[in-house]
Amino acid sequence: MACNCNVEVTDASQKKLLTVLLSINIAFFVFELGIGWYAESTGLIADSLDMLADALIYGVAIYAIGRAASIKANAALLSGYFQMTLAILIGLEVVRRYIFGSEPISILMIVMGTLALIANGYCLKLIHQHRNGEVHMRASWIFSTNDVLANLAVVISGILVFWLDSRWPDLIIGAGITVLLLFGAFYIIRDAKSELKLIEQNSGQP
Repeated sequence: MACNCNVEVTDASQKKLLTVLLSINIAFFVFELGIGWYAESTGLIADSLDMLADALIYGVAIYAIGRAASIKANAALLSGYFQMTLAILIGLEVVRRYIFGSEPISILMIVMGTLALIANGYCLKLIHQHRNGEVHMRASWIFSTNDVLANLAVVISGILVFWLDSRWPDLIIGAGITVLLLFGAFYIIRDAKSELKLIEQNSGQP
C-alpha cells in the first residue's frame, strides 16, 4: 500500500535548511539585479526580484518555525501575497521596457541565468523532501520550483535574443515569469486559506 505520509523534521533542521535557502537567494538577488540592470534584461531583473521575494518569504518561514499551526498558515498566506505583489511589479517593469525600449545583452543573460539555475537547482534538491510537509514548507517548495523554471526560461530567452537579434524574447520571458509567479501565489494563498479553515474547524470541535 502506498504511503502518503508527510516528512517530519525537527525545528532545528527546518531553520538550518531555510537559512541556507535565504542566504543563497539574498546573494543571487544582489548579483543578478546588478547584471540584469547592466544587461538591460527584463528576464534577469524579474528573476532577481523573484530571488528577493523568496528571501523575504524564507525569512517569514523561519519566523514560523516552532510556532502554532495557525501562525505557520498565516506565514504561508503572507508569502503568497508577497509573491503576488512581486508579480505585479515585474509586470510593470515589462511594460516600462516595452514602452521605453531595451537592448538586452544575450551572453550575460545566458551566463547569469545558468548560474542562477545551478543555485536554485541546489535549493530545490535541499527542500525536495519537505514538499509535502507543513504549509510554510510547502510554500517554500513552490517558490524553489518556480525559481528553477524561471531560470531555465531566462537562459532560453538569452539564446533566442542572440539568435533572432531581438529584444522580444526577453520581454516575453519577463511576462511569462509574471504569470508563473501569479499562479504560484494563487496556489499558496488557496492552500494557506484551506489550512486556516481546517484549523478553525478543528478548534471549534468540542
